[in-house]
Amino acid sequence: MNAEIITIGDEILIGQIVDTNSQWIAQQLNKIGVSVYQITSIQDEKQHILTTLAEAQTRANVIIITGGLGPTKDDITKKTLAEFFDNDVMVEYPEVITHIKTMFAKFNIPFKPIQNQQALIPSKATLLKNRFGTAPGMWFYENETVFISLPGVPYEMKALIKNEVLPRIQQQFKLPFILHKTLMTYGEGESNIAERIEDFENNLPQHIKLAYLPSFGRVRLRLSAKGSEKESLEQELHLKVEELKCLVADIYVGLDDNNSLEKSIGQILTKKGKTIATAESLTGGKIAASLVSIPGSSKYFLGSIIAYQEDLKVELLNVSKEHIKTYTTVSAEVAEQMAEGALEKFASDYSIAVTGNAGPTTDNNDKTVGLVYIAIAGKEGVKSFEFNFGQPREKVINKTVNKSLELLLKELR
Repeated sequence: MNAEIITIGDEILIGQIVDTNSQWIAQQLNKIGVSVYQITSIQDEKQHILTTLAEAQTRANVIIITGGLGPTKDDITKKTLAEFFDNDVMVEYPEVITHIKTMFAKFNIPFKPIQNQQALIPSKATLLKNRFGTAPGMWFYENETVFISLPGVPYEMKALIKNEVLPRIQQQFKLPFILHKTLMTYGEGESNIAERIEDFENNLPQHIKLAYLPSFGRVRLRLSAKGSEKESLEQELHLKVEELKCLVADIYVGLDDNNSLEKSIGQILTKKGKTIATAESLTGGKIAASLVSIPGSSKYFLGSIIAYQEDLKVELLNVSKEHIKTYTTVSAEVAEQMAEGALEKFASDYSIAVTGNAGPTTDNNDKTVGLVYIAIAGKEGVKSFEFNFGQPREKVINKTVNKSLELLLKELR
């Protein structure tokens, strides 16, 4: 059972907005057993839309279109759909006008004649009521293919998907079960992991697939299973997950993103009744932001000092001027003093500090771009680590954040 998602609008193609609609729709379809075969973004241009619809019809059972349903002249999706379905005629739905007038009245917005356009729907379409906006959704069924046209406004689209689209798809088609389990790993690259689990991957049955999802310092391993019997599929997937966990036990964090590095750190600190603080230079507070992204982090996270400038490292974290003069701000010695300073300033049980050259310049030191020092301090003392994360700037900063959390988790464990 395949679906295709088509987003219409120049604003996506010129990078003015990010297409988050397709990601969300794909997630919802997957939950009910519909696989997304392709996602396409196209211009608000008639021939482009017609060609894309015709091509999609050869590939998918369900085609979901978002965007281009406004009342203005540049929104042509509705008229183009009417043309696609044999030059269908438009039918007026008075209840749409009543809905718009009622909605506008609540906010003291005057109803203008242009809004009457929203009530015109191709006769071959089934109206999908949009409770939160003016443009109704449309459902077409032709040649065993469903075409669904939805507004591009995210909260309007999401309500229509949940209340109208998914129930109709489930009623229209016999769907398989699609199950996913994602293992979070850290500290080892994709190619190394692939080498160590090669035999496991080669012996997977056809209906279970493994995908590698790498990011800075982390690799997610997603197992996906498809079948008609949910209970047996769950049991089989569980066994494969346990087998895979054993193969990556030393780098395994948790399942399904519920046990990210940040969450695992928080769980351990909470269990031990310990606290953490950070002192950051090149990361500008991103380590602290990662830690506080977890609900309940106020139990263990005390605060952060972002000492970007040299004098602030001295003033706020008691870093020695002599150390800076001798070793520069990008050094193990300064990182360690920053961690010790944060530990003392916040009276925390642990602290983590980072300093380095994110680039593109090296400012007032002779160290290479990409060189980073990470220090972790606790009641037993302080230790530091040196890394070279290369370039560009964004990569250096993100790798520093992830490596800091990875080292902290190892220390806590």
